[in-house]
Amino acid sequence: METYLPDALFILLTFCFIVQLFYLIYYHNRLRSYKPAHELVRSTLPVSVIISARNEAEKLPENLPLILAQNYPDFEVILVNDCSLDDSELVLKELSAKYSRLKVVTITENDRHKTGKKFALTMGIKAAKNEHLLFTDADCKPASDEWITRMAANFTDGIEIVLGYSPYYKTKGFLNSLIRFETTKTAVNYLSAALAGNTYMGIGRNLAYTKTLFFRNKGFGSHMHVMSGDDDLFVNQSATADNTAIEIHPDAFTFSPAKNTFATFFVQKRRHMGVGKLYKNNHRRMLSFDALTGFFFYILLILSLTLDYDPLPALGLFLFRLIAQLIVYSKVFAKLDVKNLLWSLPFFDLVYYVYLNIFGLIGTFIKTTQWK
Repeated sequence: METYLPDALFILLTFCFIVQLFYLIYYHNRLRSYKPAHELVRSTLPVSVIISARNEAEKLPENLPLILAQNYPDFEVILVNDCSLDDSELVLKELSAKYSRLKVVTITENDRHKTGKKFALTMGIKAAKNEHLLFTDADCKPASDEWITRMAANFTDGIEIVLGYSPYYKTKGFLNSLIRFETTKTAVNYLSAALAGNTYMGIGRNLAYTKTLFFRNKGFGSHMHVMSGDDDLFVNQSATADNTAIEIHPDAFTFSPAKNTFATFFVQKRRHMGVGKLYKNNHRRMLSFDALTGFFFYILLILSLTLDYDPLPALGLFLFRLIAQLIVYSKVFAKLDVKNLLWSLPFFDLVYYVYLNIFGLIGTFIKTTQWK
């Protein structure tokens, strides 16, 4: 038995290597080749920016004026004050007096019927007067005053969904680097899939779609019972090969602060990963295959290197994959403004696939009961 074990391991390692190379070349290389429009295309589409906020009194005075001051001719900002218990109402009253574009929708707590973010966003969408909707969060800041312009310019003929990119601020520490790497890899995955005509998710911190699409697909009705998924589940069920565009110009980024403790990060990721089981079957297979082959590539690599036989073939596969990653990700990470993370790729790539499988299991079996 021991005679054949190393050969079997190497065959499995090679299989995982080939699958990982396929994802890298077929999907991720599309983002490497993609060229965002640098010339600013002025759009005149009326836009409604919708934000759901719960207990964000500290963030609203800092972030909301940056959205209200966007360089765009026709837009409104719908702020849904979702059962806040802090001073949000007072803050919003002061901001409303200063900014005529701001429209506040207030939801009050009901002891017998607890509402979540999907209900708040639905109220915001119903209150919006415009067809084209742009979403972000109360703790997000647009990278420039051309954010709306950049996102709205993608609503050309047939486009009903625009996927944006929302990175986290860079700070010191291992956790921040891990979160930013995970966010980057997630963005690489969903943006590349969209370019391949296989859109499966978007991020609510920077996402746009039409009101017609929302109501045609009955809003969040099919997954209203799930606390998360107002962004990725809606996109997963509504996107087609032809109705989605991406926007990754640096002026269209929206930035937000990352979690600063492992406990809060754990709660956030448990909530996010719990909705993956509701994706379309082909998307679940695609994501699961990537997660499992990436994880087992490293497990089998370690086993191959620790067994008493020639380590060069296994090392050769690892180096080949790493070089291919560096070639593809050097341009991709530059476009997403995270070039500094490229040097930590070998380490964080391993951590990423371990984390992906752990949280995938946790999300499958543990239910989240609140959105914030």
